[in-house]
Amino acid sequence: MIIDSIYPTVATDDFARRFSQRGGNLMWLLGAGASAAAGIPTAWDMIWEFKQQLYVSQRRVSPKQVADLANPAVRRELQSFINDLGSLPALGSPDEYAALFESVYPSEADRRTYIAAKISGAKPSYGHIALATLMKGARCRLVWTSNFDPLVADGCAKVYGGTGQLTTVAIETGSLGRNAIDEGRWPVEVKLHGDFRSRRLKNTGDELREQDAKLRTLLIDSCSRWGLVVAGYSGRDESVMDTLEAALERDASFPAGLFWLHRGEDPPLLRVQRLLAAAARKEIDCGLVPIENFDETLRDLMRLVPDLDTTVLDEIATERRVWSPAPRPTGNRGYPVVRLNALELTGMPSVCRRAVCDAGGVAEIKSAIEASGLPVIGTRSKAGVLAFGADADIRAVLSAYEIESFDLHSIETRRLRYDSHERGLLREALTRALTREHRMIAARRRGADLLTPTSVDDEKWAPLRKLTGSLGGLVPKQPELKWKEGVGIRLDWVDERLWLLLEPRTVFEGLTRENRAAATDFARERIVRRYNPALNALLEFWSMLFASPQRDLPALGISTGVNAAFRLGDVTAFSGRARA
Repeated sequence: MIIDSIYPTVATDDFARRFSQRGGNLMWLLGAGASAAAGIPTAWDMIWEFKQQLYVSQRRVSPKQVADLANPAVRRELQSFINDLGSLPALGSPDEYAALFESVYPSEADRRTYIAAKISGAKPSYGHIALATLMKGARCRLVWTSNFDPLVADGCAKVYGGTGQLTTVAIETGSLGRNAIDEGRWPVEVKLHGDFRSRRLKNTGDELREQDAKLRTLLIDSCSRWGLVVAGYSGRDESVMDTLEAALERDASFPAGLFWLHRGEDPPLLRVQRLLAAAARKEIDCGLVPIENFDETLRDLMRLVPDLDTTVLDEIATERRVWSPAPRPTGNRGYPVVRLNALELTGMPSVCRRAVCDAGGVAEIKSAIEASGLPVIGTRSKAGVLAFGADADIRAVLSAYEIESFDLHSIETRRLRYDSHERGLLREALTRALTREHRMIAARRRGADLLTPTSVDDEKWAPLRKLTGSLGGLVPKQPELKWKEGVGIRLDWVDERLWLLLEPRTVFEGLTRENRAAATDFARERIVRRYNPALNALLEFWSMLFASPQRDLPALGISTGVNAAFRLGDVTAFSGRARA
C-alpha cells in the first residue's frame, strides 16, 4: 500500500513563491473542480445525479423520495440500489463516472445535450479571469483541460477584449495544437475530452481509454518542455493518467516541476500518489499542494506575480459580493446577515527566540523537539529556527547542531497576512495554550488542528453534552474506529487582524482508508439536523469556552525564556453582505 509520506508535499505559500519565479514555464491541467465556483457541477456531483436518475427510472418512484442528494441516508439507498445491479463499478472507482454516464445516456447526442444544459449560463469565476490575466502577461502559455465548458475562453475574451487571441484545440483539430505550439502562437487551450459543441465528446469508458493519438503525443512532448500544474482534477481518467505516466518515462520531463493541487483531507487517488512518488524518485521538483479551492489559489498567486495588467480582474473583484465588517447586533432588529465563526486574537506574542544553526527543515526540527520531550514549540524558517520555550530547553533540542547565534526574532504583522512560518508557529502555540487550559488533546490535520476533550466524562463538558448528546464512542460496525465531539481551529487574516476560526467537528481516532467512508457517513448523520439554532448554540459554547479577553493564556508552563501568551475576544465576528 502507498502511504502519504512516500510522495512529497508542497505548502501552499511555498508553491505560490515557486510559481512567481517560473510561471511562464508551467502548463496547467484543469479538471471539473476548477469550474465548480462558476456553478458547473463536478464529476462527483454528476455521479450521484446519475445514480438518482437510474433509481427513479428503474424503480418507478417519485423523484421526491431521493431528492436530497446531500443526505447520507439517501446516498446509502441509491448506492445499495447500484450495488444490487451488479453491473456498475464500485463506489469511488476511477471509472465510476464514465460507466454511469454511459449507462444513463447511451446516446452520444444525449450526452452532448446533458453537458450543454449543465454549463448553460455559467460565467468565468475569479480563477478563470486570473488565469487569463496570467496568459496575457506571458505567465501562462498553455492550458490543458478535461472540461467541456468554455470558461477559459470566456475568461480570455474578457481580459483580451475579444476571442481572437486564444487558440482552442479540440479532438477534431488535434493538428492545430501542434502547429500553434510549435509556432508559439500563445496562449493555447487544449480540450482533452472535446469541446461541449464537439461531435466527439469523450466521456464514456471506451472513449476515455482510447485518447486521441495526436493530443496524447502532443501532451507527452509538451511535458518535456515545460512543468505542469494540475488543478481541480482527480486523476480518474485512465487516458490522461496513462499519458502523464508516459511523459514521466522520458528523460528530463517536467523541467519546471509537477505540482498537483488538492482539496480536502483525504489523500489523492492511488494513481496520483504513484505518479508523484515516481516523479520524486527522478528528482523532479514536485509535490501535492493542499489548497482551499481554485479561486483562492489563483488569488494567492496573483499577489506574488509582478507587472500584470489586472484591470479586468480588479473590475471582476469589485463586482462580486463582498463581506464587510458589521457591528455587534443589539436588540431584536438590525441583525446582520451572518454571525461568523471567528474570535479575534486581541493579544499575541510579538517576539520569539531565534537560533541560527545548521539544522535541516521543519520536519527535522519537529522530530528533534519530539525526541527531546522538552516543552518547546518550534519551526524552521529562512531566518533560522524560531521557537518558544526556556532558553536551556531550546539549546538542548538543538544540541546536535552548531548554533551560530541565539537571539530574539520580531514577529512582524506583515508576515501574518499569509500562511508564513510565523503564523504556523503562532497556531501551534495557540493550540497548545487552549489544550493546556481546557484539558483537551489536539490532532494535526491538513489546514486545521482538531481539539477534543481528554475525557468526555469530565463534568466540564456537561453543557456540550446537552447540545450534542453523547460526546464519544465507537462508530457502529467499525470496532476499531472511535469518535469524539470536538472543534477544528485555524488562524486566518481578515480586516487587518488575525482571527481564530472555529468549526464544530466529529473527530475520529483509528481512521484508515478502508473505514473512511463509514466515518464520513457517520459524521454527516450527526450534523445533518444541526440547523442554524443548533449551530449557533455550538458556536456560542466553543467561543465562550475559549474566550479570554482579560487574562493571558500561556502556551507553556515556564518561568524563564520566551513564552507564547494569547488573549481571545469574547465576541465572535459579525458581517453584513453588500455590493462594493
